[in-house]
Amino acid sequence: MIRFKLGIPVTIHPTFWIFSAVIGLLFGRSLVGMLIWVGIIFVSVLFHEYGHALTAKAFKRDPRIELVAFGGLTYHDGGPLKTWKQLLIIFNGPLFGFILCAISYLLFKTLPLNPEGAAYRLLLIMAVINLFWTVVNLLPVMPLDGGQLMRVSLEALLGVKGFRYALLASMIFALLFAVTFFVLRHFLAGAFFFLLAFNSFDSYRRMRVYSESDRDKNVQDMMSDVEEAFKSGNKEKARANLDLIRKQAKEGMIYNTATQYLAVLYYEEKRYQEIFDMLDPMKDELDPEAVVILQHAAFEEGDYQTCADLAAAAFKSSQSPEVAMRSAYAFGIVGEAEPTVGWLQAAKKGGITNLAEIIEEKAFDKVRSNSRFQQFAQSLRS
Repeated sequence: MIRFKLGIPVTIHPTFWIFSAVIGLLFGRSLVGMLIWVGIIFVSVLFHEYGHALTAKAFKRDPRIELVAFGGLTYHDGGPLKTWKQLLIIFNGPLFGFILCAISYLLFKTLPLNPEGAAYRLLLIMAVINLFWTVVNLLPVMPLDGGQLMRVSLEALLGVKGFRYALLASMIFALLFAVTFFVLRHFLAGAFFFLLAFNSFDSYRRMRVYSESDRDKNVQDMMSDVEEAFKSGNKEKARANLDLIRKQAKEGMIYNTATQYLAVLYYEEKRYQEIFDMLDPMKDELDPEAVVILQHAAFEEGDYQTCADLAAAAFKSSQSPEVAMRSAYAFGIVGEAEPTVGWLQAAKKGGITNLAEIIEEKAFDKVRSNSRFQQFAQSLRS
């Protein structure tokens, strides 16, 4: 990790150098060519990010830059900004890229350079790369600057819905660009846009529960306090803030996260009824750990159908014999023999040794006459 400060803190991650070197090898075709390309990528990306950062600083923000595998990121801390200021911060990154392109091209055209020399080649590549990346970066695909311009504009017009529409549009455009590049046999660019399409789809899927409360600074700050309280082991403070978040937010991603954190605390106290009441309405949006907790709570509260419905997801998160055994009981009670036997076999593989006794319990009466269940019982006796 390299860190330095030229008016603005800059952090360069090792992945940036690795990715730049790969690009350099692909296009430079020699060690010297690779080094030239790495240098061009470094200067170009840093100059682009300074466009964002210096504009943010002009608006009295506290920016910092990170150079990572696929380019750069500029963060700026401070209060909310007006829409036009957000748009200007985003737009000035590509603008700086275009300025660098123009400077490189003017030097290329006016200086008496040897066509066989390194300076000639460097300035030409610098101009072409910055023009290409500026155009690409303005495409309406997130997280490219064009996608961010689209997101901020739609959010200003439509609120939370605008964010969802931006992600949907980003996914569609990214897929179109990916297909186009694949058809043109530019496979690296096609793979890049296909990855962006998948990221937009994944974000869109997770944004289904995003609400106005998720943009509330007070709610965000309370969630940060919760995370700090968990890190310091202060569970009582965490619990108090989680209750406040749930009362204030009422819905959204932060509300869902707070609910799941609270469920973890209740789980330690075996408060299964409260856990079930909190998590069941949002069972399609739960993190893997919370699915296991909800399945256990459903079992303890006698909702065996819900327990059975969550069996596969719970076992995927925690491949424990306890989850397999709860699932076997639940399917046995609701009378589904095939999955009952399947989960009993999983429990056996997990180390449950007294299954011959367990399957004699009343919970398995509804499946006892099933031929596969009988075969499994026979295998245990033999």
